[in-house]
Amino acid sequence: MAELLPVEPFDIVVFGATGDLALRKLVPALFHRWCDGQIPPESRIIAASRDTLDGDAYRELAATHILAEDASENRKARWTEFAQRLVYLSVDATGDGEGWKELSAALDPDENKIRLFYLALPPSIYGQVCAAIGRHGLNSKNARIILEKPIGKDFHSARLINDQVGEVFPENSIFRIDHYLGKETVQNLLILRFANFLFEPMWNAAGIDHVQITVAESLGAGQRASYYDRSGALRDMVQNHLLQLVCLVAMEAPNSLDADAVRTEKLKVLKALRPVTADSVGQDVVRGQYRAGAVEGEPAEGYADEVGHESDTETFVAMRAHIDNWRWAGVPFYLRTGKRMSDRRSEIIVQFKPVPHDVVGSASGAPHPNRLIIRLQPDEGVKLMLMTKDPGPGGLRLRYVPLNLSYAEHFEGGYPDAYERLLMAVVRGNLSLFMRRDEVEASWRWIDQIIQAWDQGHSKLYGYQAGTDGPTQSDFLLAREDREWFDAVTR
Repeated sequence: MAELLPVEPFDIVVFGATGDLALRKLVPALFHRWCDGQIPPESRIIAASRDTLDGDAYRELAATHILAEDASENRKARWTEFAQRLVYLSVDATGDGEGWKELSAALDPDENKIRLFYLALPPSIYGQVCAAIGRHGLNSKNARIILEKPIGKDFHSARLINDQVGEVFPENSIFRIDHYLGKETVQNLLILRFANFLFEPMWNAAGIDHVQITVAESLGAGQRASYYDRSGALRDMVQNHLLQLVCLVAMEAPNSLDADAVRTEKLKVLKALRPVTADSVGQDVVRGQYRAGAVEGEPAEGYADEVGHESDTETFVAMRAHIDNWRWAGVPFYLRTGKRMSDRRSEIIVQFKPVPHDVVGSASGAPHPNRLIIRLQPDEGVKLMLMTKDPGPGGLRLRYVPLNLSYAEHFEGGYPDAYERLLMAVVRGNLSLFMRRDEVEASWRWIDQIIQAWDQGHSKLYGYQAGTDGPTQSDFLLAREDREWFDAVTR
């Protein structure tokens, strides 16, 4: 693993500190960076929420998550050190109560010290919280705001939130977080493409047959059911995670890895996406909802049973997207995401075109097209599938084998997870891993077309059994063009 360099001292305020995101992801991420020596001792973590807890009670609550994975004496000792920098305050994030005075007093008065505000809160109140930060004069010159996805529920609400946040914080101090952009293999996409001349000459319609992007979850709606039932897979996953992956696969080479250079190229991809209309949505988009079944051998309820009522919310979306520009004309991008699928995995499959002429002959086995498989989770890595000769006597036989880069095998020291990396990027002021305002709004413009077509009754909600990979209608998206999902090929 590369050397981990300490960041400057900072104060971070985590609003929504008793929520699942803060306790399961953010506080552990900060603790892990502390253990690796990246967080200076002058830094402070201020946990804020409406709950009336004292500091000891909150630290005890946080410790249950930290020590659940490792309760060794060394880890307990490191937690004791870290906990000395962890303060809890009861604050109404949208109001003007006494908690704001306590918060102001808890922050370092030095205007030059980096100050972060993480809103682990519903996006609908981002504007109110930022207004309160501004009223209390906490937006110092080195203050930065971190917003969780999704930013809004459509283009108009996203623009309103961006306007409200922008009244208090300048654009270069707004970090719209999508944890997928912090994954090691996602970041490596740019290096894989632009630091290896091998790929660039064929990374276009002349060399690539199609691209598949799958983000599959084995879990159901669970504790997020009330939120998820208002959102659905299209808003929750496609608008941010999947479209960001599309951008990184399809973007042109930026002039540098400067934040605005990278984000400008991503924006061009979003603007080149072919519109989805009421006439095309039925052919290009499949929506589904899981029914009762079994996932990894365990019984699983249907979505309606989990949320407690009948619902037309989609838990699965598959689509065929086209990027109408010179590089990608005629190359379909197949996107798929869903809950209660056969397993948890996120992967990008770049399938190259077949060889124009089979010189070996069918008796030796048909050659398969080369595939670049980029696995984002759970076992991060990159595979390049190639045809080779099966060794041994008895004639020429072909075998399809991978050149395999496994992160677990090649980087034995491990590496920070997505939230750890992104939080340190905010402290450093590195915006390249975060979405710019115009990116968010452009992606919503494209997604809104699909939502409007669905609202007009131009799409059916198909059922699929929990533990499968979505409704069979999603297979037809590819089968119509004599293609199939990668997991169908490898089953």
